[in-house]
Order: sequence, then structure tokens, then C-alpha cells
Amino acid sequence: MLALFDLDGTLIDRQAALSDAVTALCRAHTFDTPIERWLRGVLADRANPSDFARLRTDFGLTEPAEQLWQEYVDLIAGSVTCRSEILEGLRQLRAAGWTIGIVTNGAGDIQRAKLAAAGITNLAVGVAASGDLEIRKPARELFELAASRCGRSLTDGGWMIGDNPSGDIGGGHQAGLRTIWLRGRPWPDGLHTADHTVDDATDAIAILLNETSE
Repeated sequence: MLALFDLDGTLIDRQAALSDAVTALCRAHTFDTPIERWLRGVLADRANPSDFARLRTDFGLTEPAEQLWQEYVDLIAGSVTCRSEILEGLRQLRAAGWTIGIVTNGAGDIQRAKLAAAGITNLAVGVAASGDLEIRKPARELFELAASRCGRSLTDGGWMIGDNPSGDIGGGHQAGLRTIWLRGRPWPDGLHTADHTVDDATDAIAILLNETSE
């Protein structure tokens, strides 16, 4: 039984960690308000090394872009947490025979740093980050990579759990997976409905555990 989870906004609160990381980075370098505002806007949805190359160029900074990127990776990894009840739920899934994978958009280094810091790495058999293939959800190839790294195939079926309607639910459905949506974002017109809609990752885990017992 394969359960693929999104990371940001599903298992961890990226927005809170982002805010703390940007604040810490700006304080460390005494960056002024325009730079902080720029960072919060550009990094709101995702972060890549190229963003810090642009930052350096646009604001004439002397710090190497690679250094700023690594500092940001370390800071956001140090700020992320996964709630204890979610971690316990993932442990229960593993104990019940589920294979857990992570399918996430983002650069591989920062996503894996967050997984490790949040205590999820040892619970996930395989991880596929969009930076690994330079593709993004909802591309089927990313789901195929995650399944492969879990030692599974999409033809065996499974579940995708996430908060992004198009990327997680639409992509998961196109990949042949059953889906659980964590409500919050607007639902696009014409998108295939999720199999289940919940308010929290713990609710999604409960659905999967119930599947095990049936």
C-alpha cells in the first residue's frame, strides 16, 4: 500500500518557517525593508538558488548568491516542524504496512533539509522533489519517480495526499492514485473531485488507517 504525501502545507507549515527564516536572514545581514519585502514576495510559493542570484543583482549585494541560498536553506530547515500527532500517524501507517513517499515541488536540497529537520526522513521510504527532474507537479513523471524510489509502481495504485488542488489532487488523479485533499486553497472549476476532503493531515492518515482495517 503506497501513500504519497505532499510536504509544504500538508505535513509542515512552510509559511511560518518562511517568515522566521526571512526575518533571521535579514537581521543577520542588516538587510533593509525593501529587501525583506522582496524576499517575502518572491519566496512566497517556492524558493530556488536562482532567486538569490536575482536578489544579489537587483540590490547590488556583495554576499555571494550561493552563500545566501545556503544560509536560507539552513534557516528554514531550522524553523520547520512537523506536529507530533502527524509524526505518530506516519509511524502508525508504517506499522500497518503502508509505504510512505514524499512528492514535493522545490529544490532537492532545501526540501530534503526540511524533511530531515522535521523528523520525516526516517519515515519516508522515497522522496521525489521537482528539482530532481526539473519538472513540477502535476507532471506524472514526478509521481512515477516517487513510486519508483519507494520500490513501487503507479500501476499498483495508491494514494496522494496534499493541499494543492491542481498539483496534488489533479496530478495524483492523472497518475492513477486515489486522493485526499487538505482543504484551504480555492478549488479550480472543472478539476476532478478528490476521493476525500479533510481539514488536517491527521484526518487523512485516519482514512488510510481505516482502509488498512477494512
